[in-house]
Amino acid sequence: MGDADITLRHIARRCPGDLTRPFVPEGMPVEVLGWIDTQVTKLERRLDKALRLRVGAELRVLHVEFCFAWRDDVPDQMFEYLGFLFAALRREAPGEPVPPIESVAVVLSGRRQRLPATGTRRTAWRERRFSGARFRIDAVYQRTVAELRARGSVFWLVFAPLARDAFAAAMREVVAEIYARAATVEERIELYTALLVMAAIDPWEHNLRKELVMLMEDRETEKKLLRTIPIIGEMIAEAEQEGAKVAAQEAAKAKVAAQEGAQKAIAELLGRLFARRVGRQPTAEEERSIVERAQAIGPGEVEDALLDLDSDALVRWLAEPIRR
Repeated sequence: MGDADITLRHIARRCPGDLTRPFVPEGMPVEVLGWIDTQVTKLERRLDKALRLRVGAELRVLHVEFCFAWRDDVPDQMFEYLGFLFAALRREAPGEPVPPIESVAVVLSGRRQRLPATGTRRTAWRERRFSGARFRIDAVYQRTVAELRARGSVFWLVFAPLARDAFAAAMREVVAEIYARAATVEERIELYTALLVMAAIDPWEHNLRKELVMLMEDRETEKKLLRTIPIIGEMIAEAEQEGAKVAAQEAAKAKVAAQEGAQKAIAELLGRLFARRVGRQPTAEEERSIVERAQAIGPGEVEDALLDLDSDALVRWLAEPIRR
């Protein structure tokens, strides 16, 4: 799922409480104890959106997978990831009971027909009672903007361009709310970037990217800053140059620009992760190595290294030849 997955993974790590709240029984107190990383990634590096929680007085685990689209193999993947997670938790605390695990598939696009609220992966024979795994399905693209806003956090606002009723008026309110509620300018820009990556998915063909860029550019105090962000700056320039072109040309170039801009935004996010891990900005050589590795082995693998390796090991890894 590429750019969307790496962007959402980055935003989710900044907002674990916001990610968790919609999936915890209403009214119950919840405390986020941390991400489950080390043992899980040794078994399955793609599985890293698992949170350790205390809900009321009980220890629990929430496992979330972002799915670009609903496919027939999603239940298989959810069952496989659950097995990896269960094995990792057993290995972490031998002899201790494994906390109950809730799995959620957050689906970004797919069929127009309503998806069920629960998915299943049956392992028992058909003649026997059900045995296997059940998981939640949160089809955010089938929700309304109001439903996403009701979740009460800017994290879920970035999914608004996927909503069934994601029209210009609603996006104006979403951009204004992100502008007002983001804690820092850096967080606001990251949320804007995620918003545009989601708009590029466009499951309902709303074609919101240009509208969103214009709304963001309307904020005069950030106009110059926004133009320095690759994905946003390129879209602004594109919007200014395409006024005289036919609709077919606009649609084709917009799709190419979205892909290129999203790649540049991901490279910038990886550079920020390096700075936070090592305590300094990457050198030109290190920055080039980060970009080349993201292209060669995928941005997810590079982000895993940025999160898992200590600072010295990370610097050595970037200096080594790329193993393709």
